[in-house]
Amino acid sequence: MNLHNLKPAKGSIKTKKRVGRGQGAGTGGTSTRGHKGAKSRSGYSVKVGFEGGQMPLQRRLPKFGFNNIHRVAYKAINLSDIQALVEKTNATIVNLELLTANGLASKNDIIKILAGGELTKTVEVTAHNFSKSAIEAIEKVGGKAIKL
Repeated sequence: MNLHNLKPAKGSIKTKKRVGRGQGAGTGGTSTRGHKGAKSRSGYSVKVGFEGGQMPLQRRLPKFGFNNIHRVAYKAINLSDIQALVEKTNATIVNLELLTANGLASKNDIIKILAGGELTKTVEVTAHNFSKSAIEAIEKVGGKAIKL
């Protein structure tokens, strides 16, 4: 061991600056806050979106339109997707678990079956909603459309 190899013990050197502990510590007096103004006072906190008194961006931009809070957002799945899933898995019952397991929907989705594409196999489809033409297409092949 030489002098140039010496290091202080791990944890003995403090990295955090202790402010407001007197002039001798080097961070007394204003405690690194500068002189006067709101930022130097205790209890100061900036509000979210505050831009120093300038009109905030959120209030400068125009607002328009209407967002319906009662809107039901469906995850649309076409009959062509169900046909491909049935061919891939040889399933006779298509339900939410099968759709989520194969990545067609997530577990919290509200699913609506639409009549896009053709269905050639007899399947029992369970979903939250169906279009009229999708129900007709499923029943035409001999399957069942079950609403949750």
